[in-house]
Amino acid sequence: QVQLVESGGGLVEPGGSLRLSCEVSGYSFSMLAMGWFRQAPGKEREFVATISRNGRSTYYADSMKGRFTISRDNSKTYLQVMSLKPEDSAVYYCAADRDALFPVRTVGNYDYWGQGTQVTVSS
Repeated sequence: QVQLVESGGGLVEPGGSLRLSCEVSGYSFSMLAMGWFRQAPGKEREFVATISRNGRSTYYADSMKGRFTISRDNSKTYLQVMSLKPEDSAVYYCAADRDALFPVRTVGNYDYWGQGTQVTVSS
């Protein structure tokens, strides 16, 4: 079956950076558009960024532009986050879309999800 496994979360001081990774197995990675979402306690899951199948196109939520960078290689997608703020604290999820319509920004349009990785920004 298709599995998405995130890693790279943790406790970071404000102003720090992280690179989150998501490894995909059980499906041809090159056929999937990939996305990152995040969910803070008591809030809805929020779109962060998405990247096309071939990696040539990226799309970010307006509030994420400038500090977040999505990328991909042979079997993984990455989310680089710079200048972290306390309000970036959340569980970060990667997601995969088989239809690969681009850009896909809604939770319901993604077919597969990882278990999430916790990012906590605190001094």
